[in-house]
Amino acid sequence: MTEFPVTERSRIRRMHERGSHAHSAAHAVLDAAPMCHVGYVIDGEPYVTPTIHWRDGNRVYWHGSSASRFLRKVNGQRACLTVSLMDGYVLARSAFNHSANYRSAMVFGRAHALTDPAEIAAALRHMVDDLFPGRWETLRPMSAQELKASTVIWMDIEEASVKERAAPPGDADEADFPVWAGVLPMVTTLAGAEPAPGPHAGLPLPEALDRLIASGQLR
Repeated sequence: MTEFPVTERSRIRRMHERGSHAHSAAHAVLDAAPMCHVGYVIDGEPYVTPTIHWRDGNRVYWHGSSASRFLRKVNGQRACLTVSLMDGYVLARSAFNHSANYRSAMVFGRAHALTDPAEIAAALRHMVDDLFPGRWETLRPMSAQELKASTVIWMDIEEASVKERAAPPGDADEADFPVWAGVLPMVTTLAGAEPAPGPHAGLPLPEALDRLIASGQLR
């Protein structure tokens, strides 16, 4: 199993049994999460921005408006990108032992902005087709102005820390205490499609989107 290097920044200090630095573990959580939060320091102040991300190998991308001062200044800066998914509340026999089942990943690297319009267009196509396979070819072509207004940032993952919990309450030694204990699962899924109003509102839902909704996955 290939693992990322571990430094003081990415070392897992508590609950080591829940942690991993494996490439496969980090990639799996990144691929399952529909949104990330990117943290960086601009002019000495910390910022965290939410955005949609996508991955190609060990490289993770995110995008935004070319007018964003954050994205204009993040180029070349160190960044920390995090994702998290809640899978359930864990109710124990004591308040102290309550917990949550979850998956989370924190990845580190240096952010870079794409500058070649062809590379930006290719990256945006990858984003759309990563979320909705085959959709890009069905869309109105992107205009030059839309391309100019879009910034795409990429970061090679240099380090990563992953933590997961998927278990019942960890207080079996207190099982004799008469209170309900267990897990309340939390599931986030895509719901039924709602067509946009307009002359083509009656078009059938593409099979790929129908399969995505039926899969129970978010992406």
